[in-house]
Amino acid sequence: MAISDYQSLMLPVLVASSKGEVRIGFVVEELADQLALTPEERSELLPSGKQTIFSNRVHWAKSYLSKAHLVEITRRGHFKITERGQKLLENHPSHIDNRLLMQFEEFRQFRERSNEADESANQAVLPSIEDQKQTPDESMRTAHRQIETALAQDLLDRIREAPPDFFERLIVNLLLSMGYGGSAENAGRTLGRSGDDGVDGVIDQDALGLDRVYVQAKRYAIGNSIGAGAIRDFFGSLDRHKAAKGLFVTTSAFSSSARETAEFLSKWIVLIDGDHLAKLMIRHNVGCRVEYTLDIKKVDEEFFE
Repeated sequence: MAISDYQSLMLPVLVASSKGEVRIGFVVEELADQLALTPEERSELLPSGKQTIFSNRVHWAKSYLSKAHLVEITRRGHFKITERGQKLLENHPSHIDNRLLMQFEEFRQFRERSNEADESANQAVLPSIEDQKQTPDESMRTAHRQIETALAQDLLDRIREAPPDFFERLIVNLLLSMGYGGSAENAGRTLGRSGDDGVDGVIDQDALGLDRVYVQAKRYAIGNSIGAGAIRDFFGSLDRHKAAKGLFVTTSAFSSSARETAEFLSKWIVLIDGDHLAKLMIRHNVGCRVEYTLDIKKVDEEFFE
């Protein structure tokens, strides 16, 4: 089953707090048992790798309940239901969500403050708080993925439109940024053999050149995939250069037969398609730059103890 969204967890979190002071970690485990989550669902992490998705959603459910004064923080990692929360449970609500929380003045004020901070955002693509299924953390990461997806496409479009020698410099810069090639001068000499709209050459894996990787790059348009024949030809090139490792980069894609061929050949050949190439460029800031940085902060619990 899919992990419940944070609004669906509000009622279970409030019920859990009705037993008295509870620890948030205990509530996470208790609700995971109630929902019969699988070990995989319990351990699935946010992209940051610092918290599980389920725990993050339980924390946000508790946070929004506290904004409506339905629960209150008692000490670090602990909370309990308030008198208002008890009265709400006595009415036996079928569910609790942001729409229901809007009846409380404190929650409305919280949303007004948030809306003022968000007024410069594109509200046409952002759901209202009542319809929002993702936590703010998840919404932020979803928006980040959308921005990076658009950036990746822009990068590939620019590469395909650029002259052939630009692709040479791009491969050199990317490999240098990833820690290969020793220096730009050495990498430029080894990769500066322009051919059929691509580059071929050898790049050092270490500063002394004791371990080398043979590189081939093909700048193809969308839909013009690399086939198994090109992989076998590349394998032959590795033999001629007595190389044990190969890197094949393309701006398009590899056919399934090409990937199968690379997997079963006796030499280690790494395939980098257009999508992977764009992701590496973004990760290593090649052809792009940081426009601005958002610092996400949280309460320092130790400061208040």
